[in-house]
Amino acid sequence: MRNHRNVFETILKYGHDEDFSPVAGDEFAATEAPAGSKEKIEALAQRIEAGMPLWHPDDRRDYSGLTGVVRPRD
Repeated sequence: MRNHRNVFETILKYGHDEDFSPVAGDEFAATEAPAGSKEKIEALAQRIEAGMPLWHPDDRRDYSGLTGVVRPRD
């Protein structure tokens, strides 16, 4: 497969999604995964692949109640 030099070549070959209209069906559920986490990124990818909206209004909005691993510096 030839690499395209720019986004316009890619659009010419594969089309565009300007008319894409996401559908929030029964599977469209909020996630408690914090922003930037592997779990959140996977949830967003699954939503896009399923044609759902990217953001759910009840997704976690902050980091309250989370704890992280603290690694001492060498």
